[in-house]
Amino acid sequence: MTTITAPHTTDVPTSAELVARAQELKPLIAGNAAQGERDRRVVEESITALTEAGLFKISIPRRYGGFETSMRTMLDVSGAVAEADGGTAWVLTLTNVCNWLVGLMPERAQDEVFGADPDAKVSGVLAPTAETRKVDGGYRVTGKWYYNSGSYHCTWAVMGIPITDAEGTVIDQGCALIPRSDMGFEDTWFVAGMRSSGSNCLIAEDVFVPDHRVLSVPPAIGGTYPTEHTDEVLYRSALVPVLALVLVGAQLGMGRAALDFVVDKAPKKPISYTFMTSQKESTGFQLQIAEAARLIDTAHLHAYRAAADIDEAAARGEYPDYLTRSRVRSDTGYVAECITRAIDILLSAHGAGSFADVSPLQRIWRDSATAARHAIVAPQVSYEIYGKALLHVDEPITPMV
Repeated sequence: MTTITAPHTTDVPTSAELVARAQELKPLIAGNAAQGERDRRVVEESITALTEAGLFKISIPRRYGGFETSMRTMLDVSGAVAEADGGTAWVLTLTNVCNWLVGLMPERAQDEVFGADPDAKVSGVLAPTAETRKVDGGYRVTGKWYYNSGSYHCTWAVMGIPITDAEGTVIDQGCALIPRSDMGFEDTWFVAGMRSSGSNCLIAEDVFVPDHRVLSVPPAIGGTYPTEHTDEVLYRSALVPVLALVLVGAQLGMGRAALDFVVDKAPKKPISYTFMTSQKESTGFQLQIAEAARLIDTAHLHAYRAAADIDEAAARGEYPDYLTRSRVRSDTGYVAECITRAIDILLSAHGAGSFADVSPLQRIWRDSATAARHAIVAPQVSYEIYGKALLHVDEPITPMV
C-alpha cells in the first residue's frame, strides 16, 4: 500500500505540500475507485492513506495538531483527490468542512472531539430533520438525517436540529454535535453517482446533547461563533460561503481529470465512419476540446475568486457583506454549471466509449452530475440570490447566504 505519512513536527505544511501529498496518492485512490463504487463506501485503504498523509487535518485547529489552512487549500486538496476519484474526494471534503464546523464551537466541545482524538472525523447534515426537548444542561434529540456523506468513517456528526424551549416551542435552529457511537445507522445510499461517498442515514433516539455542543445557526450566519479563539483566522471565515464553496472543490478536479483523459486518448482514437485515424486531426474535435478547457478554466477562476473573498476577509477580521456572500453563492453555482457543461462536451467528443464500464470517464460523469445537484450548489437558486442582492430586492428566498 502506498502511504504518505504526515511528519511528526510542529511545522504546518504549505498548501502546495498538501496538494503534493494528495497527488502522490492518486494511483492508490484511483486503483480503489471501482471497488469503492461496488462497496458503496470508500475503500478503507484509501481512508487510511489520506489520514496518514494528514489530509483530514486541513481544517482542524493547530492547537490539536491540525493544519488550520484556508478555503483555497480545501478546494485545491479536494480537487487533487478528485482527479483520482470523485467519491473519495467528496468524503474528504465533507469531513474537512464538518471538522471546520467543530472549530467554530466552544473549546470544551473541540476538546471532546480533537483533544480526545487528533484524527477524529466529523460528518454532518445541517437540515433540522429531528425533534428536540429542552432538559437541564442541554437537549434530548431524536431524528434521522439523510444523506450523511462519510457515514462509515466518521467518529462524530454535526446534525441540524430545531432548538426548543421548555414548553416545546421552536425558538431557534441549531447544529448538534453527537458522537457516532450514540447513533444508529440505516443503509440508504443507492444512487447513480457518488456511490462511494457512503451517504447513508444516521439516527438518534433520545440522545442527550449538552448545551456546549449545540451551535445556534442564525448568529453563525451573521459571523458570531461561540469559539473563544477569535485569533484563529480560519474560524473567522463566513459560514454559508464556506459550506457552499467547499462542495465544488471536487468538481474542479473531476473536470481536469475528464479533460486529461480525453486529450490523452485523442491521438490514438479514430473517429468512426470517417477517414480520420485520430480524433486530434479533426477541427470539430479541436473546437470541442477548446470549449471544454475554457469552461474548466472559467470554473477555476470563479472558485478561486470566491475563495479569496472568504480567506481575505477572514485574514482582515471582517465578515463579508451580504452582496459579497451572495456572489460567492452565485460563483459556487456557476462552477458546478461550467464543469457539468464541460464534461458533457467531453463525453460527446470522446464518443460512445465514454460510457463503457471500464472507462473512468463514465464514473467522473456520474459523480460530477450527482454532486452538482446538491441543494446548496443549485445554480438557479444561487443566481436568484445574487440577482436580488444586486438589485436590492428585499425578498430573501433562503437564510443560507
